[in-house]
Amino acid sequence: MTQPLQRPDATRLADTELAAAVASGQESAVRELLRRHNQRLFRTARAILRDDAEAEDAVQDAYLKAIRAIGTFRAEAKLSTWLTRIAANEALERLRKRKRAEVLPLEADVEMPPPDDAPHPDSPEQHAMRAEARRIVERRIDALPEAFRTVFVLRMVEEMTVEETAVALAVPEATVRTRLFRARSLLRESLARELDMAVEGAFGFAGERCERITAAVVRAWQAGIHSPAASQP
Repeated sequence: MTQPLQRPDATRLADTELAAAVASGQESAVRELLRRHNQRLFRTARAILRDDAEAEDAVQDAYLKAIRAIGTFRAEAKLSTWLTRIAANEALERLRKRKRAEVLPLEADVEMPPPDDAPHPDSPEQHAMRAEARRIVERRIDALPEAFRTVFVLRMVEEMTVEETAVALAVPEATVRTRLFRARSLLRESLARELDMAVEGAFGFAGERCERITAAVVRAWQAGIHSPAASQP
């Protein structure tokens, strides 16, 4: 009795082999394709659309288009670059349809260098600080104009090369370099402004803390006045 032909493990397939397996309808290959590229495609769509839910929808539609067309993949570029271009085009099309490519004011927070007595890197306080810093960075990247934001995410977050980014976005390499330079300049300027604002408001004392300390001191003072020791000469 002949043994059924076993298909190779999809996780071990190179790009061209994986593309061929997807084109042949292998479900394990489709799942591997998604697992390999989900993060990059989501970040690409998210950089353009600035909306998590819409970015997820764009990535799903991009994958469906890519799977239908994957038979045309000829490895002239990396599979990841080919997929990124499809995701970027899908996100840009959605952006055009909703006609909302406004530019938000650039006011960015900064991550201050830790003091000597900063919490241990593995402490809950340090985890909370990192999470807040990440949220600040994400918000401020969102504030970049769309063209700069997309290049910044692909180059600095996804660490794609200039050539890969140019292919993915269908723009000249010189344009990628110019947009990245401008994006970084805008972020540096906004970080400097936010630092000035943060320093002015550092160690604020008004409000609940002021009232709490005032009340505690007054209670201690009143107790001292009425104590026997206070009445002695």
